[in-house]
Amino acid sequence: MIKFVTTLVVFLVSTIMFGQSVFDKFDGQEEVSTIIVNKKMFEMMSKVKMDPADKEAQQYLNLIKKLDNLKVFVTSNSKITAEMRTTADKYLKTAGLEELMRVSDGGKNVRIYMKSGAKDTEVRELFMFMEGGPKDKETVLLSLTGNFDLNEISALTEKMNLPGGDDLKKASTKGKK
Repeated sequence: MIKFVTTLVVFLVSTIMFGQSVFDKFDGQEEVSTIIVNKKMFEMMSKVKMDPADKEAQQYLNLIKKLDNLKVFVTSNSKITAEMRTTADKYLKTAGLEELMRVSDGGKNVRIYMKSGAKDTEVRELFMFMEGGPKDKETVLLSLTGNFDLNEISALTEKMNLPGGDDLKKASTKGKK
């Protein structure tokens, strides 16, 4: 009986943990702005009718069909920034991501990482951590998962006006081979 209960508890805990990310602890905190878009929303967004002649809109629709989750957490609180930095550093040690780009300029620090897919520019996860942004020394933690091409990121950053979008555009340009 003890084995059964132990197995059941391990199963339930792993099921709960599988559906959440290490960054979800920032969701709902008073001094953290959060954007979370799940696969179902991306599927719904991909069904929006757009002008077939609008190449940029079509590129955007093609990209969002390939996305699973987008999580963005933004704060200006120094205590939460420190906690985000620590969480990001721990995550990067275990997630198997490779560094794409690092920028340090005038107090702004940006680190962008990705988990590759089968091809050089194919991405399973794109991760960005930005500290010291231009507005109120903002800190941005962004995680985007799916199966997409790095070169398609500029369409997403323009249409969704994501924090740190300019830095993501630079990373997608850098990732072109």
